[in-house]
Amino acid sequence: MPENRGFYTTAQVLTVGNVVSASVRLYRSHFKDYFLLSFKAWLWIFVPIYGWAKFYALSALISRLSFGDLVNQPESVDSGERFVNSRLWQFLGTLILMLFIYFGIIVSFVILGFLLVFITAAILGGLDIQNLTNNGTWWVLIFLLFLLLAIVAIVGSIWLEIRFFLVTLPLAIEENVDATSTIGRSWELTKGHAWRIFLILFVASLITLPMQILLQIISFIVQGILEFRPDNNPLLNSLLLLLFFAMFIGGSALILPFWQSLKAVIYYDLRSRREGLGLKLREREI
Repeated sequence: MPENRGFYTTAQVLTVGNVVSASVRLYRSHFKDYFLLSFKAWLWIFVPIYGWAKFYALSALISRLSFGDLVNQPESVDSGERFVNSRLWQFLGTLILMLFIYFGIIVSFVILGFLLVFITAAILGGLDIQNLTNNGTWWVLIFLLFLLLAIVAIVGSIWLEIRFFLVTLPLAIEENVDATSTIGRSWELTKGHAWRIFLILFVASLITLPMQILLQIISFIVQGILEFRPDNNPLLNSLLLLLFFAMFIGGSALILPFWQSLKAVIYYDLRSRREGLGLKLREREI
């Protein structure tokens, strides 16, 4: 059984800096276990359907273990893995539902864009288009319209992504949660905290940025070697591709545990704020 590392008291509500620093401490304290789980998850990603469910479940397992530490109820990797594996098909169901939700959101944005263009065209139809075109006003209006659509799409997608940010955690942690209710649970917990979570994610992304840049540089180098190398040796090409995939999986396996630990800390913090999680746990200990 892992030892309790006492990251924070169970009644403490965290600031933005606390959330990020707690995630780093969780990641460093359990680096070996989390990295191995993350590495295994990324290997499963290449197996269609079942492997995607395993990736989802193993990623959520890292958050479950992190949350256990935060609430002073640490759990072994084997015990946690048995729990998430028992809900494996629920994770797959959540993945499928989220794909439908995102597809619906994209279609909605497209329809909204067409409506705005149609309404704008109808309004401008009563104007002197020839005069507008000659003096450049038409093109300014078109540019402003597309700029407005782009801003709405970007802001809206960020807001929705944040509202669904914790979608796998209730399924991995809470009782009586299924593929459908875990989505609603994420929506409920993040209500009113979207832009605070955005700030946390922005600060956290600065930590992982160097690793992501390094992976991109390696990717460009390997692609450049494959494209511009004079001799076309299939064996060497295969070795280079194998090296690229190994470094990609290794780098991704290093980054994923940090983000899953961050999710656990955000989940803990939101439950403390909205449901008095820390108080309930403290009363249970007494």
